[in-house]
Amino acid sequence: MGHNGPHRSTAVSKDDPSVGTREVKVRSDGDGRRLDVYLSNRFPTYSRTQVQRMIRLGQVEIPGRRLKTSSTLAQGEILFITAPGLAPVGPPPVMPEVIYEDDRLLVVNKPANMLAHPTGIIFAYALVGIVRTARPDDVIDLGHRLDRETSGVSVLTKDKQANAIVKAAFKEKRTTKVYKAVVHGSPPWEELTVDEPIGKALESDIRIRRGVNPEGLQATTSFRVLHRMKSYSLVEARPTTGRTHQIRVHLEHTGFPILGDKIYGQPDNTFLHHLDHGPDAVVRAATGFPRHALHAASLTIPHPDGSTRTFEAPLGVDLMSIVDGAEAAWPPPAE
Repeated sequence: MGHNGPHRSTAVSKDDPSVGTREVKVRSDGDGRRLDVYLSNRFPTYSRTQVQRMIRLGQVEIPGRRLKTSSTLAQGEILFITAPGLAPVGPPPVMPEVIYEDDRLLVVNKPANMLAHPTGIIFAYALVGIVRTARPDDVIDLGHRLDRETSGVSVLTKDKQANAIVKAAFKEKRTTKVYKAVVHGSPPWEELTVDEPIGKALESDIRIRRGVNPEGLQATTSFRVLHRMKSYSLVEARPTTGRTHQIRVHLEHTGFPILGDKIYGQPDNTFLHHLDHGPDAVVRAATGFPRHALHAASLTIPHPDGSTRTFEAPLGVDLMSIVDGAEAAWPPPAE
């Protein structure tokens, strides 16, 4: 998908002035193809007729070229798209707080509800694009990814060699990750290690849901209670493996799911309702918080210069409001 690049002052939607510009680089599969065919294949939720209308309205541009629906594309060309749905709405988020920066690495405290990388068909601002815009002279790429709703330490690299080094460290498990999570209830233990395999969730219709599954991959997470409140507890989690949704799955398995989680600790219909209606009153009442209360608090990795570095990010204001003693983190609306 095209990354969220810089905005041009003249690039506003012909239909909606609040819509900005999305840059889409023509890939190898677009070389020599018609513009309308390429875009309708690239974004399959839009029909060829819809794409042709965008082109005729001037919502797809290549500087210096007058485009028609039948215009032939070349690999590497940049399309500037200002069509609502394919282009961003509103200004980009501000650059996240920088925790550390040198010539090879940039470490930020990623806010909750920010994608690490563009995904899906509908445009959404993402961390990598925001940083690329802020650091145009560097070859910015992600060293790893956090889930959209997870906040905390996120490492980006400034050159290809640094990126290869950091990604290899994650793949080879030469990193140490520490998370903090707010969970429902008060666990009867101070420390607990969960060593349970994770695979496709049993008895669930949600494709992305994972669960403890005897046929899954080995997974180990160590937990420690840091702080107890009346209704919630702050728990530290140290995963020694990197399975999808590992911390969330293991906490659900212990009976103390993460506050705000729409998938784990919830019946399937909560997540399915969220897909259809977004985070409305029904979802808020079921989950208790606007996002899953998981934070990447600390990360230790090999630096490309050969040293080992540890980066830390404090809990955000939303999670601190719970830890500081809020009885109800997100009260459901009155009937």
